[in-house]
Amino acid sequence: MSTLEWGPVTEADLPELASLARACLRHDGGLPQLAGEPMLRRLFVTDTSIGGRDDIGELVAVVALSWDRVGRRTVSGLVHPSLRRQGHGEALVDWARAHADGLPLRVIAETMSLEAEELFARSGLRRTWAETVMRHKLRHIPTVPRPDGVRVLAFGDETADLFFDAYRRSFAERPGFADPSAQEWLESVRADPGFRPGDSRVALGPGDHPVGFVILDDNWIEAVGTVPEWRGRRLGAHLVVRSLSVLKRTGEPDAWLCVSVDNPARSLYERLGFRARGTRARYEER
Repeated sequence: MSTLEWGPVTEADLPELASLARACLRHDGGLPQLAGEPMLRRLFVTDTSIGGRDDIGELVAVVALSWDRVGRRTVSGLVHPSLRRQGHGEALVDWARAHADGLPLRVIAETMSLEAEELFARSGLRRTWAETVMRHKLRHIPTVPRPDGVRVLAFGDETADLFFDAYRRSFAERPGFADPSAQEWLESVRADPGFRPGDSRVALGPGDHPVGFVILDDNWIEAVGTVPEWRGRRLGAHLVVRSLSVLKRTGEPDAWLCVSVDNPARSLYERLGFRARGTRARYEER
């Protein structure tokens, strides 16, 4: 396959997988959870995987195939930054295609690089989705007053439907909106082990109609939205800085969020102190 020594990836390789993921994240940015065992295990410790070791035995490249929730063949791979542009990425793509049972590939990339973008383009893969990963160091948090006529409530059994209403009205116009049921969306929110219901907020306008919301998950702003008729009133900015203040007060070292690469809200987050820390993306066969 290449000059590296190749072999299957197993559970015993998790520490080295974490080291490889951290090296890629330091160099390229991306989703920090990639270096955690749960995501490494899900993406790379599969029945169809292979890792490459250099001449001193260090794991420097990996690729693995798995299945997503709707039965598509997915692939994820990593190449150490010091070994790029040497043909290893092309070898990983060729290996994945040879082991995909003739099915089209869907690439899950939680960290991206210029080399990866060029590789996917040459390999006939097209980008179908991408998010910018952004970080706030919580050193300087601006003040954004709550708009007049708005009150906010925490997530709970009595307010859950208000959160869903705010979520649906905020994102229904976005391309590719999945339009889940209230039960589906609320179950997915509650199921996350890092969900912070007491620090999440729904904003109510006149008549107690939901006009915006923010969901916190560990030190992530997992979702924030404003209904169309309330945009431009700094409600979204208020919900974000309020969340940043909560995270700082509870001792978090930083705050994170992801924003679609075509979402103009990125400029708002930059004004509030967030900085881009890489990209995560999905690619599919042309």
